[in-house]
Amino acid sequence: MFKTTLTSALAAGLVALLSGAAAADDLDVVKSFYSDLLTTPADVTTDQVRSVVSDDWVSVPTPRGGAGAEGFHKTLKGFGAIIPDLKWEPQEILQDGNRYIVRGKATGTPQAPFFGIDPATGKSFEIMSIDIHTVENGKIVKSYHVEEWATAIRQLKAD
Repeated sequence: MFKTTLTSALAAGLVALLSGAAAADDLDVVKSFYSDLLTTPADVTTDQVRSVVSDDWVSVPTPRGGAGAEGFHKTLKGFGAIIPDLKWEPQEILQDGNRYIVRGKATGTPQAPFFGIDPATGKSFEIMSIDIHTVENGKIVKSYHVEEWATAIRQLKAD
């Protein structure tokens, strides 16, 4: 009886230890979404995108570049060309199982026409975003996201 209880306790401890390590790895994947992909996205490679999001990554809404990792890469390149100094930083990350809720801050200075502002004004913006990411097998498989682009437009048009 004691041997069975000890074996069960050790097995439960090992499972808890391993799942904690997986959660830490998943958190690193979520953080790299911002530091390695959304920040200075002009330099991002397809391999970098695929190391963070699954090939069939679902984004709601779908990015301008299209669905999946390939579409996301196109979207990142487009944003990088317009806002070369784009920086996206998580301000708060909450976790529920394999889902991560991220309140983020994005800053940048568009160098080309952006959301109807043509020519670029040379002004910068700072906005908030809210994202919900689902991580499976070490990659983000689904993301819901909302950004304050109307706030960015107001800041860029301000006198």
